[in-house]
Amino acid sequence: MDDVGRSIAQAASLSKRDFARLSRFIYDTCGIKMPEVKATMLEARLQKRLRALGMRNFTEYCDFLFSPQGTEQELVSMLDVVTTNKTDFFREPDHYDQLTQKVLPEWLTRHEGARLSIWSAGCSTGEEPYTLAMVLTEFGLRHPGFDFQILATDLSTRVLEKAKAAIYAEAQVEPVPLELKKKYLLRSKDRSSGMVRIVPELREKVRFHRLNFMDEDFGMREQMDIIFCRNVIIYFDRPTQERLLQRFHRQMKPGAFIFMGHSETLSGLDVPLVSVYPTVYRRLR
Repeated sequence: MDDVGRSIAQAASLSKRDFARLSRFIYDTCGIKMPEVKATMLEARLQKRLRALGMRNFTEYCDFLFSPQGTEQELVSMLDVVTTNKTDFFREPDHYDQLTQKVLPEWLTRHEGARLSIWSAGCSTGEEPYTLAMVLTEFGLRHPGFDFQILATDLSTRVLEKAKAAIYAEAQVEPVPLELKKKYLLRSKDRSSGMVRIVPELREKVRFHRLNFMDEDFGMREQMDIIFCRNVIIYFDRPTQERLLQRFHRQMKPGAFIFMGHSETLSGLDVPLVSVYPTVYRRLR
């Protein structure tokens, strides 16, 4: 796009009609509510898509996005731009204490010799699954024979690529305890870069996959022993939360656990899960 076209795209404003069209489409596609107060945010984030496509206004963009060709070519890029991805290493650290001190010892008594299947649902740029890989590896050192595999999924292909690369700024890994940094983080040969990378033996324990929570069966056959889905359902309305958790229930083995964010609650939702620890729930059957 030339400079004139770029400046026009930057100046394009999102009308109420086009915002309504886009917000409805986002809700229908991935379940995320986009209230009117987020119109300015949506406009700012989608400006880059208008520039990339050489479009002059949001009406032109909507017409393209809602066409069969546009949906096929643009849907993933649009969702990458509008989804929020906030995460940290060792976020809500008490969950990892509950995992290693309560959940895993009980799991071991019932599944000796089995491999633990754990799902980081909404993994963003990978901090959660790699934290889990560190914690589970350390647990395995204390319990010989323990093995695990982590599935990490997200809607955004952009953040999944970053997660697969497993490269982080030193400031991002600040929450990682020093002894774990020494064992599981590799410094760049260029020490001035301030970047580190997760060691290969941890990267091998995590497989990444794009997944839309609105897919009826998630496209998955396997059932999980543990699901981490923290600070994800807060972006959905209550009916969508209930449907989503019912789908999670179907992906859980009998007796499996699901960890939710501390700001999330299942209260009032018709889902067959029971609270066992703060923000930790269990499938009984």
